[in-house]
Amino acid sequence: MEVKKSAALFDRGKKVIPGGVNSPVRAFLNVGGEPRFIESAEGCRLKDVDGNTYIDYVCSWGPAILGHLAPVAINAVKNAADNGLSFGAPCEYEVEIAELICKMCNHVEMVRMVNSGTEAAMSAVRAARGFTGRDYIVKFEGCYHGHADSMLVAAGSGALTHGVPDSAGVPAGVAKYTLTLPYNDIKAVEKTFSVMGEKIAAVIVEPVAANMGVVLPVDGFLEGLRQLTGKHEALLIFDEVITGFRLGPDGATGHFGIKPDLSVFGKIIGGGMPVGAYGGRRDVMSCISPLGAVYQAGTLSGNPLAMAAGLAVLRELERNGEKIYGHIGAMTDRLATGLSKAAKEAGVSLQTPWLTGLMGIFFTDVRISSYADIKHSDKELYTRFFHGMLDKGIYFAPSPFEAAFLSYSHSEEDIDYTISAAKKVFVSLCQLPV
Repeated sequence: MEVKKSAALFDRGKKVIPGGVNSPVRAFLNVGGEPRFIESAEGCRLKDVDGNTYIDYVCSWGPAILGHLAPVAINAVKNAADNGLSFGAPCEYEVEIAELICKMCNHVEMVRMVNSGTEAAMSAVRAARGFTGRDYIVKFEGCYHGHADSMLVAAGSGALTHGVPDSAGVPAGVAKYTLTLPYNDIKAVEKTFSVMGEKIAAVIVEPVAANMGVVLPVDGFLEGLRQLTGKHEALLIFDEVITGFRLGPDGATGHFGIKPDLSVFGKIIGGGMPVGAYGGRRDVMSCISPLGAVYQAGTLSGNPLAMAAGLAVLRELERNGEKIYGHIGAMTDRLATGLSKAAKEAGVSLQTPWLTGLMGIFFTDVRISSYADIKHSDKELYTRFFHGMLDKGIYFAPSPFEAAFLSYSHSEEDIDYTISAAKKVFVSLCQLPV
């Protein structure tokens, strides 16, 4: 497969952009080789600058739920752009999308639009601290809530020790207010609340962990978080940047039947444009400026192009949700089941946990339920699988610990071709690398 143009662009990029890319995973450091520079996309296919095409299982890391170049989103952006790119003042789209989010997510009474998932998570945490008057936040290993200082925190030496920075540039004084616990370990949460319950402002969690692959919540985990936060008058924040409007019209909240106090959104609500949002209980959201003392602002928040694109996509999901989510769910099941069967036949240990539109790929025979379990997954096998599939025109995430995404545009033929290609790659995985 010819990739000379991508390689040349990567070399140019490395001279003027850290690592040659504007988000680390794109550099292919986790899998080696040259990243593909994409020229265009349509439906479930990407085309790179060298003319190679791929069946895409990244889907822009989630926003392209209807597929790339979805007419409803593209037409909405074109129409909005005819009237201007940014106003620095409110527009009708903002009100309409806020109304629709509140309608589709019955636990959201008010919502504030921002420009990224990182900004939304950071703002939700600030709102929780402002509302409760408390400082400590509980998060979980392997869950990603953006790159704000208080979220880039690793666990201390024990469940109740102060967090430590997980990135250079994060002050220890900020990190100490974030407590990091094992995902799916409700007993660790119980222990933490028994000692520090009066100091904890909120628990923030990906209801389905989708930033360390895909790790599903075990029975009782989310229910336990809801019970404990309520008992100790802390807030429960669901980070639904990935799962929001992907698992269904009410995301993980609707799927699991558990209502958080605040939710964080992104990706799909922008229809492919940069966006984020946070919302929830009216009394909590009323503490946000200009109504309350918690300050948060943004020059491009509520940008008319992003609002128009997101509104068009959400309207499509509301109108035709049963058909859309039914198809995506069936395709995800078909892919996960087919890959698992093909791997088993080849003698390869593979776990493919999935929910509608999301799938993990772990080369292990250990059932994955926490970040610690991921250490059993074979990263080298994933690297060989990734490149084997890439050579056959199939684009999975360039990291063993990212989710695979499916869209409404993926067909049975696309899935079957992927499984057929995987069968050949799995056989090659059983052979020693050259």
